[in-house]
Amino acid sequence: MSSVPQVFAVVPTTQSYDWGKVGSDSKVAQLAAASKVPGFSLEEQKPYAELWMGTHPSSPSHLQSDEALSEYLAAHPELIGDKVNKYYDATNGNLPFLFKVLSIGKALSIQSHPDKQTAEKLHAEQPKIYKDPNHKPEMALAITPFTGLCGFLPLYRISTHLSFTAEFAALIPSSAISQFTEIASSTDSSGPKEKAALKAVFAALMNADEATVKAQLGKLTARLAAGDVHPSETELTDLILSLESQFPGDIGIFCPFMLNFIKLAPGEAMFLSAGEPHAYVSGDMMECMANSDNVIRAGLTPKLRDIPNLISGLTYLAAQPSKHLVQPSTWGPVTTLYDPPVAEFSVLQVQLDSKQEEAHKAIEGPSIAIVTEGEGTVSFEGGDLDVVKGSVFFVAANAEIKIKAGGEKTTVFRAFVEAP
Repeated sequence: MSSVPQVFAVVPTTQSYDWGKVGSDSKVAQLAAASKVPGFSLEEQKPYAELWMGTHPSSPSHLQSDEALSEYLAAHPELIGDKVNKYYDATNGNLPFLFKVLSIGKALSIQSHPDKQTAEKLHAEQPKIYKDPNHKPEMALAITPFTGLCGFLPLYRISTHLSFTAEFAALIPSSAISQFTEIASSTDSSGPKEKAALKAVFAALMNADEATVKAQLGKLTARLAAGDVHPSETELTDLILSLESQFPGDIGIFCPFMLNFIKLAPGEAMFLSAGEPHAYVSGDMMECMANSDNVIRAGLTPKLRDIPNLISGLTYLAAQPSKHLVQPSTWGPVTTLYDPPVAEFSVLQVQLDSKQEEAHKAIEGPSIAIVTEGEGTVSFEGGDLDVVKGSVFFVAANAEIKIKAGGEKTTVFRAFVEAP
């Protein structure tokens, strides 16, 4: 039996990126302020974008003693558990997953994440840009109404946009349009021929001449703002005008004509595998991913764009938005499981009424949890931990816990990993 506590408080870090919500409008800022994260001082004019919980070296979490979480876990490998240590080679204390809260005030970049082989190559070639050799599949779980772009639209819908949005079509060579339209009219599968045609159109779009892009965007936004909208553009009009106000003249504003526009209600989630183009647009969410910070960007950003690597690394799978949704399941009386199709992470959502409690059976791997509303107590063998809104805590492998709410509704999100 370990002599160290099975459950203990963790100090997260916050990131202030330009796209974050500003001041106390940001869920990230609310949580950091409520739990009195050491060194955090809420500034109402400052954007707060991300709260990180994990061991990634770009922004590692610590214990309240200021010891790095990874160092503590390396010194006490039983907290991670034998199976996870062996399967993920985690004896250095690095967790296989990274858990975050995101608060999105304006759109993130058009981006993708590399698969493992590509991540290793990019990290070896450009370590200052691609910070680690790991892949980055990720899941976004909405905690407020959320919108984002995710994956390629079905081929027939892209073909419709090419037919009726002249400004979009003006950026694509006519030969690529003809080939794509012919293929889209006969099938909506994602075989080699369909992927090649989709890649040709997307590559042409992302490499379009800058002056032509700005001219066509001017025509598009003026037309949509004047109410001259084709039915196929109706759902995208507000989005495109909003993106234009945030990133004037940017090629990424045309991407909604090729990518699924997804709206999530609180409690709904979507999964992004490696090589899926996407961009988060608005809202607050929990995000869980493999332990990586690799991003390949190509639009809607002032940061470095790597269009060649983005184009070459995409899967070019075209599908309905529902393909990307994660269907939750019941894990306990008031606990919901979100289990995406990767081994590195799953997420539990616990929703307790006042004074209600929920017992969690032992999990063979480690967990990190955060209280996003309410307060209460986490009980475990050998002790109790009082928690408030914004509290982050670690749960050791093989530990049974009980979460009890205080006098108000309490919500806890818990990310965990088990060896397959």
